[in-house]
Amino acid sequence: MDPKVPLVIPEVNPEDAQKHQGIIASPNCSTTQMVVALKPLHDAGRVRRVVVSTYQATSGAGVGGQRDLINGSRAALENKEHKYETFAHPIAFNLIPQIGSPKYKGYTSEEMKMVHETHKILGDDTIKVCPTCVRVPVSNCHSESILVETERKISVDKARELFENFPGIKVIDDLAAGQYPKPSDCDGDDAVFIGRIREDLSCDKGITFWCVSDNLRKGAATNAVQIAELLVKTQAAV
Repeated sequence: MDPKVPLVIPEVNPEDAQKHQGIIASPNCSTTQMVVALKPLHDAGRVRRVVVSTYQATSGAGVGGQRDLINGSRAALENKEHKYETFAHPIAFNLIPQIGSPKYKGYTSEEMKMVHETHKILGDDTIKVCPTCVRVPVSNCHSESILVETERKISVDKARELFENFPGIKVIDDLAAGQYPKPSDCDGDDAVFIGRIREDLSCDKGITFWCVSDNLRKGAATNAVQIAELLVKTQAAV
């Protein structure tokens, strides 16, 4: 969040990469996939409010988190004790509604990252963001339920069109056929997947959808590589 350090997602704010003074930051994994999804909506209708609940995989906590999921699940199935090394509570067959340390007004550090990083990347501090971050017993790929209220109404068909035409997004959205993004299907892919696109029943100018992305790839490694590729491309063009 250093004002002198650009926070970059190449599909969203590539121009900010040129403002660096030797350091470019890559955002938090949960922020990255959400902001990729927000960008086309923001350009078309100006995002005013976001309510997001995350379902974050254990890989986001590193190899220790992965061991806790595997060994904790094995121990639970065998009715044995497991000493968790990364998580403060059992993750096997459980949910932990806290990621990070307590921060502002009962929100955690992970949740406040989603607030501040969204403002910085989109260049708009007036966007209201209400996040709840939850660790779930999934090995890899973060999932998010996202509700977006825009200044100008965007229909479901228009939102789907915006998503389909935005680089880095893949749409899987056929509820009747049981087709929507799932962590097991998105693992190992660089895209941000979106499905369950529908109108918000509680808000006239709201769109809600389901979003899944590989947090180790687009949420971390791939985004960093894309920043490097962006710099090489822009330098070559000079």
